Amino acid sequence: MKSQGRQSRAGSPKAPRKANLAARPVAAAKRRLPGKHLEAMDEAESLRTRASLIARMKNHEDDTSWNDFFDTYWKLIYGVARKAGLSNDEAQDAVQETLASVARHIPDFKYSATRGSFKAWLLNLTRWRIVDQMRKRGPRQAYNGPHSSTEPSTELLHTIPDPASLVTEHAWHLDWQRNLVEAALARLRPRVDPRNYQLFDFYVNKDWPPEKVAERFGVNIDQVYLAKHRVTVLLKAEIRRLEIETI
Repeated sequence: MKSQGRQSRAGSPKAPRKANLAARPVAAAKRRLPGKHLEAMDEAESLRTRASLIARMKNHEDDTSWNDFFDTYWKLIYGVARKAGLSNDEAQDAVQETLASVARHIPDFKYSATRGSFKAWLLNLTRWRIVDQMRKRGPRQAYNGPHSSTEPSTELLHTIPDPASLVTEHAWHLDWQRNLVEAALARLRPRVDPRNYQLFDFYVNKDWPPEKVAERFGVNIDQVYLAKHRVTVLLKAEIRRLEIETI
């Protein structure tokens, strides 16, 4: 049912239920799979031993890889769908249908200079799944984007926008980079010292002055700077790992 597990209008977006792609690669899931905690590991060793996420996803029985993909990219797909004018329910359906499209077509995906990267490939799939949601509305409500008028024009009553106009490459690039940082932080947080992460969070994410952070947590200012340095090094390595996994 569409309404189960979804946000209130005032709340933060809630993760759609993950597609059980190993068992039903082209169907949306009806259950929420348990999350997985990353274990602390040496970053260099991780990069040497972990195969590309894209290569591992070609095996539909690899639940761990599909969970990783879902956890990393569902907010990206959801966010651009909402910006394109979809409702919360429509955006969550677009997430599920995009995942199903990825599952159907990932065995044939190969990077090339002419066909483009996985990033561009996922953008194309996401655009068309957004358009599919708009088509389901019927002609009068087909487009309700952020810049549409209250009374749509005659042209909008009978047409669906070009998919490329709904999510531009520039907007996708910015959202992609922002999503990588957020996903890396989410993966990193369980692996670092809680106090160091708090110092980093207040100093960097919440933009508190270092003196205020030091006072708040009862540490000297050098510890604030050191925590920022340590977490930043780990964060850059995690972002790089996510980038490598989609090559």
